[in-house]
Amino acid sequence: MVATGLSGVEQCFRISPLIRGTLISVYLALVLPLPLLAPPGLRVVLLLAAPMGLGLVLAMLSEEVRLSPQGIQVGHPLWCRWLIRRGWQLSWPEIRALVPMGTSQGGTVFYVSTKGQSHYLLPQRIADFDRFLAVFQACSGLNTQRIGRLTPPWTYQLLAVLASLMLAGEMALGLGLQQGWITMPAGVPG
Repeated sequence: MVATGLSGVEQCFRISPLIRGTLISVYLALVLPLPLLAPPGLRVVLLLAAPMGLGLVLAMLSEEVRLSPQGIQVGHPLWCRWLIRRGWQLSWPEIRALVPMGTSQGGTVFYVSTKGQSHYLLPQRIADFDRFLAVFQACSGLNTQRIGRLTPPWTYQLLAVLASLMLAGEMALGLGLQQGWITMPAGVPG
């Protein structure tokens, strides 16, 4: 059986740039000041750990969803697949239903249920989500009308603004300390 809705071409969907950029900004805002605030003995360790942590965050945020005439595949690109091995793939005939499940935050996630009673989390934080749902519905034959994004965009927009304000404040503080406009109280490592 060849799925309809794809015209024989594989389509790739990645995590939304808004979500990806916001989470990277939050990481940077929380981690960049640590080497500067740490006791001298820990600074080198933190300077080495910060880029490694950023690499891990980038790897986790590189998940891809591929839809082809044969089925759906969720995983990571080659550059980080060795590190993050989670992922799954199903052929269209294997897919039986979409099962909603409430989250502790009041949202709803959906699981793709198979004929063998396995369940796989349907990605809901990807770019071009409406097109993804339309193609998924056309290929699987399942109704996706009740599926929405896990969180509304304004939550990530607000978090992006807060992370940007944190980064700007940290840069202003760093500049103030460097220029001597601000001095650290006695007893604070610096």
